[in-house]
Amino acid sequence: MNVDGAVILGHLAHPERRRVVAALVLGATTVEEVKATTGLGTRTVVTALGRLEDGGLVLRDGECHWLVEEAFRRAAIAVRPPMTKEHGDAPPDSARVLRSFVREGRLVSIPAQRAKRLVVLDLLAQDFEPGHRYKERTVNAKLCRWHDDTAALRRYLVDEGFFQRESGEYWRIGGTVEA
Repeated sequence: MNVDGAVILGHLAHPERRRVVAALVLGATTVEEVKATTGLGTRTVVTALGRLEDGGLVLRDGECHWLVEEAFRRAAIAVRPPMTKEHGDAPPDSARVLRSFVREGRLVSIPAQRAKRLVVLDLLAQDFEPGHRYKERTVNAKLCRWHDDTAALRRYLVDEGFFQRESGEYWRIGGTVEA
């Protein structure tokens, strides 16, 4: 089931549901565990879980509840503007590479050929401000929007001179910069 981003936002607008979602993210699966994690009452937890289940954000199997994390990822992809229009400003060769490897705002695969990989890495580097230091967790969060193998992307960005790394922090030192 595809869940619309507006539906997710509507569910998360309720403080009790946000707390229930947080408890599920932290590993709670039963009503009792959610109650213990959130401090909410039984009726509030059961109501919130029911609404989240009706909204396609939670699955239930007997007494256990699981957050449908894929629904959040798909909704985020759905609201991201299409990347093909952005490639129109790229030189023709770069635009061709980006059309081959980027679909619906996601990197479908990491190019094996270095020249193509450099084009893709330059695009990824655009998400980061030159000179600004980022914790590894932040770099992973930004890169995860593009592709699940964040470790490989980080390594390529450092190895190819787009990023520098020291003490668990990364900063952009290469790539094109818009003037």
